[in-house]
Amino acid sequence: MQRRFLDYFVISLKGLAMGAADAVPGVSGGTIAFISGIYEELVDTISNIRPSLFKTLIKEGFFSFWKAANGNFVTALLSGIIISYVTFMRLAKYLLEEHPILIWSFFFGLIVASIYFVGKQVTKWSMPVIVALLLGTGVAYYITLLPAMSTNGNPLFLFFAGAIAICAMILPGISGSFILIVLGAYKTVSDAIHDVDIQKIIIFAFGALTGLLSFSHALKWLFKHYKNITLSLLTGFIFGSLNKVWPWKETLTWYTNTEGIKEPLLQQSISPFTFKDDNQLVLAVILMVIGFLTIFILERLGSKKQ
Repeated sequence: MQRRFLDYFVISLKGLAMGAADAVPGVSGGTIAFISGIYEELVDTISNIRPSLFKTLIKEGFFSFWKAANGNFVTALLSGIIISYVTFMRLAKYLLEEHPILIWSFFFGLIVASIYFVGKQVTKWSMPVIVALLLGTGVAYYITLLPAMSTNGNPLFLFFAGAIAICAMILPGISGSFILIVLGAYKTVSDAIHDVDIQKIIIFAFGALTGLLSFSHALKWLFKHYKNITLSLLTGFIFGSLNKVWPWKETLTWYTNTEGIKEPLLQQSISPFTFKDDNQLVLAVILMVIGFLTIFILERLGSKKQ
């Protein structure tokens, strides 16, 4: 079925949601892609970027190349992601600094709903599928406990940080931004975007492109041969990531960044009733419900297109 302009507009809106999610350390744009029904098409499209695609450009012309590359889909989605990521990163930084409980509450509700919608895609539960669920949960939970490294702006490090973060970015449940924080590259990247540091942006983008093209082939193969196990593993990733987005946390240790500002190094989740400051419980619960319902809307849009 041929897509209309409205279909591509909806894809751009999904890209906006993905970009906004990826701008928040702890939330994965891959989760949004999966729930909104474009995940497998996204993985297939990325994995189809290979030398033969460019042979099509030379032999058959631009229009054949554009169709083979799913160009309209890529343009619509990327435009939404880039616009949202660049603009929302500043807003996310402000909200995380000034209203952390509220923004984490919204995304907590969003991720709880995601667990159900991704998990229900598993058509048959077996022992390997259950093991994959437990493995994904354990790995994601362990990652949320990792302390942040010190900031590093080395070009080679920035390249590998981009490659690793983009792999996490397209995995539901594991946040690319959070991986950047763990690696100590989040501030370097956000500063480069803010200051329009072209050299650092290109190095990071080239690393991300390399990681994306490599990892997408592995994902496509897993979906083709071990779909239920892969879906179960992704569900585990989302479930294990809940610890990162729990709104009420206690900071155990701090570190001083390059600007001399103290930032949390190691945190643990605590009960809202033992939280020392205002727990904002009522508003937090309301935002959890809104986040939960947001996923239902995205899933409805995705199911209609599927």
